[in-house]
Formats: sequence, structure tokens, C-alpha cells
Amino acid sequence: TEGPDRSNRRGILGSMALPAPEGHWDEAFQAGAGTVWANRFSASASNGDSQGVRSHWADFFSTLGELGSDALDAHAERLSRALRDDDVTFTVHDDLGGPARPWALNLFPFIISAADWAEIEAGVRQRARLAELMMADAYGPQRLLREGLLPSALVTGHPGWLRPLQGLRPPGGLWLPIIAFDLAHDPEGRWWVVSQRTQSPAGLGYLLENRVIVSGQFPAAFRTLRVQRLAASYRALMRALINRSPMGEDSRVVLLTPGVLHETWFEHAYLARYLGITLVEGGDLTIRGDRVFLKTLKGLEPVHVILRLLDDDWCDPLELRADSALGVPGLVQAMRAGQVLVANAPGSGFIESPALLGFLPAISERLTGEALRLPSAPTWWCGEAAARADLERGLANTWIKPTVPSGLGSRRQDAISAARLDEIALAHWRERLAREGGDWTAQRAIPLSMTPTWESGCIVPRAALVRVYALSDGAGSWQVLPGGLARLARTESDSVSMQLGGSSADIWVMTEGQVDHSTMLPGQIGLDDVQRWRRPVASRAGENLFWLGRYSERAELATRLVRLGLSLS
Repeated sequence: TEGPDRSNRRGILGSMALPAPEGHWDEAFQAGAGTVWANRFSASASNGDSQGVRSHWADFFSTLGELGSDALDAHAERLSRALRDDDVTFTVHDDLGGPARPWALNLFPFIISAADWAEIEAGVRQRARLAELMMADAYGPQRLLREGLLPSALVTGHPGWLRPLQGLRPPGGLWLPIIAFDLAHDPEGRWWVVSQRTQSPAGLGYLLENRVIVSGQFPAAFRTLRVQRLAASYRALMRALINRSPMGEDSRVVLLTPGVLHETWFEHAYLARYLGITLVEGGDLTIRGDRVFLKTLKGLEPVHVILRLLDDDWCDPLELRADSALGVPGLVQAMRAGQVLVANAPGSGFIESPALLGFLPAISERLTGEALRLPSAPTWWCGEAAARADLERGLANTWIKPTVPSGLGSRRQDAISAARLDEIALAHWRERLAREGGDWTAQRAIPLSMTPTWESGCIVPRAALVRVYALSDGAGSWQVLPGGLARLARTESDSVSMQLGGSSADIWVMTEGQVDHSTMLPGQIGLDDVQRWRRPVASRAGENLFWLGRYSERAELATRLVRLGLSLS
């Protein structure tokens, strides 16, 4: 007779029904890509072992007890219900007039081994330090420009470089406390950086929600795999911001959001609650004497740290974008005066340009004396004739991306997959790159790794792009958050985009050391806890609550009048 583990493995792993495409790294199997997943899983199941399955995925499935595909469908339904109950939403760019869409989360996590994580962690920490040095140079001595390591078109000619910030030094000298990096796992098992986000990196709230929901579906697997927790990194970030702020321990921290119409509004509210700080909009803040104040029901209260989830040029209509109704007039002057720490400091938009990736190896050698531990995907800025010459024969194997991302003085332009273009379209693009090359950057298309996902009762391989975060620890270095946000393709293609209907997965990072079990999630809140709170109430929120109460009373009085009329009729 079969033991429960063997029969269970056959029931679950035998659900793998689709082949992994050729030329992709297989996150679940050690064998080469291109073999049908169902055959490999069923072979392992019939042998009663996990030969060929990577050890962490074998451990994951072995902890599922006697679950079969029906039970996993029930897990998926509970996951969807949890997302609905928490009202986790994401608004698509092209659908801003419509209702917010539910956040898409897959049942299975994306698992990273301790060995892989050690490589990622070292490389990301190095790149975070490099980005910080580049910011200090771009708004300071500009050695990189003078020495020809960066074209001026990608710095002072880029709309993401903000001239009003030239010469500014943020409190504590900290420009970029939060940096995100998007990583691809290539067919040889190597990790590549394909993009970096420095303005207001999205995902820090969504990944917390993903972790709470997915770990709750598989608590035994979460413990068995020794998954690292996230709270310590968030706690270190808050400590770093407070220590670097003008007032130190007595600082007040707020989270600045564009408002409820923003595509990631849910995570703004979620993150503020998780960190225990006040969620504010630009209209809630005012500048008096180069100091930032929060308008509350009790009057003006000073603000010393602003965690900003608002793009750079919208932050200050006085010195940056004049038509912005989302920012705080005079915020840049308050930063100059050293009265407020803004995380991240505005002006880092030029670092997000894909064109910059091709120049980073030489810049790293110049600023740090080190070679990059995590390589960038091969990238060519088409503003250089030599780069265009290199692309004459290799253009078909690239993504063609706008040098200036959407929103930085340019209309929305999506990346173009040259592999999907015919010869006529490729010829058109070669002519266009020769004519307006500086506007475009070509990046080698790296086949993304395939990870198991649960879809419609089957385990299906999907391409994944991994986003990880470097968070400042306040000691001149960065912690790499032991987790992140994996974005999954909607179909078998390599096109990964939440805007185009993709989904997300929680990232589980394994450790061989001690697991920190601390948490920052709020527990049960009682009446005494509410009475002890001294969190300020913004006057805008107070006014909204006043009108809510007033119209609620009117509705109640109208209802009573109708009931009285009906009783007398």
C-alpha cells in the first residue's frame, strides 16, 4: 500500500499538465528546461521520491499533508475571499475612470534558496550604495559628467534630474532610503538586473498583504522552509529615518499619498497603518518659516520625516511642476533648510532610465572600486552611434524601451518586444533609432524563469520577474528586505505586467540561520487602546467625518419620519 505522502505527491504533482517552454530556467526542477512538467512530476510521484524536483519545492509539497487538487482549489478560493474581504485593489493606468480591480495573487509562493539569496543580497546592497553615490554626485560635484562616464543627455538633459535641487544636501546625507530592483533569472541560473526604481518604489504594501495571506494558507510549509520574516527590515527603515531626521527620536513621520485615485492607493493606506504613521495628502501639509506642519483638529503640528509615495515632479508646485495639486508648496525650500527629511528625496528620476544600466559597470569601478556583483541586462542607449552599430544585427533579440519613462515629460510609451516584429517593422525601427536614437534604449531580452502557479485546478509554469527592495538601516548601508514581489505573466509569454493582466506571488526567502519571529502587525484593538492613542487627526479628515455624521443624522431623521408616516397611514 502507498503511504499518505506518496499518494499525496502523486495527486498534487500529477496536476502539472503543461510543458515548460524551451530556453527558460526551471524554478521547480533541476533537469533542463523543455521537459513536460507532468511527466517529471508523475515520475517522481510513482517512484515515491522527489528526484529532479528542487529540494525547496519538494519540501513545500511534502508539507501539504493529504491535500489534493480539490483542497488546493479550496485554498485558492479562500485566498480570493481574503483579498475581497480586505478590499485589496489595483487600478490599471488605462482604466482610471473605471472601478479599481481586485489585486491578483497566486496561491503558490516564489521560493528563493538561501544560497541564491546570499548572491542577490550582496549584489543589491552594492547597487543601492552605488545609486546613493550617483545621486550625491549628480547634485554635487558632477564628476561622472566631467570625466565622461555619463552623457549629459542622461543626467542634466533628463527631465528626472531636477535643477532646483542642485547643491542640496538632505538631512543626514541620505538621498535614497528605499530602492527597488527588478531581477530576471536566466536559463543558466544567473540573476540579472533589468530595471531599478528610486522615485517612490511600489510594492512595499502589497508584498505585506501577499505574505499575510499566502503564509496563512500554508503555515506548515512556511515553518518547514524556514522563511525569513519581514518586520525587522521595516523596523530598521523607520529607525533609520528617525535617526537621520532633524529632530531625532522626537520626530513625527507621515506618509504622503497622491490620494484615493492613485493606482496603488490600497498599499498607501495599508503601509501607513502597518508602520503606525499618519497618512496625509498634499493639502494636509503646509510650510511655515521653512518648516513643514500638519494641519490637525488641534492646530498645526510639526512634521520632520515624509515617506513619499508621490512622483518627484508632483511634490512641490512652487519649484517643480506648477500644475500639481498633489504636492506641498515650498517643500523643496524646507529640504534646503534641513528642516525635513523626505524619503526618497526628489530628483532621482534619471536613475530609473534604462539607458543608465549600460554605463553602470564603469561607474561602479570609478565610485566604489568594485565590479558589479549582479550584472545588468546588456543595454544600449541608442543616442550613441556605436550602440546603434552594435544593434544592426542584434535588434531582434531586444526590448526597445523609451529612455525617459512615462510621466517624466513624455507621453506614455510601452516597451516594444523586437522579437515579435516582422522584417518590415524591424527595418522601420532601425530607421527610427537612427533618427531619434536618444529617445530609445534597447535591452537584451532575457528569458525569464518559470515558476509553478496554481490555475484552474492545475499547476502551470509562468514567467516571473522578481522585485526586491534595499532599505536603509541608518548606518550608511542598506538591508535587503528578505522577500519581495514576484510578478507573473498572464500567459506563456515573457511579458510581465500588472497593467496587462498579470498576477503577483509572495516571495519566500529561505535561511539557514535563526528566524526572527517578531511582527509589526497590529493585534486585537480594544477600547482602552483607542483611548490611549495620540495620533493626530488631519483637519481634512475631521471635516469629512463631520459631514459624514451630519448626513447620517439627516438620513436617520428622514427614516424615522417615513416610519412615523407609514404607521399613521
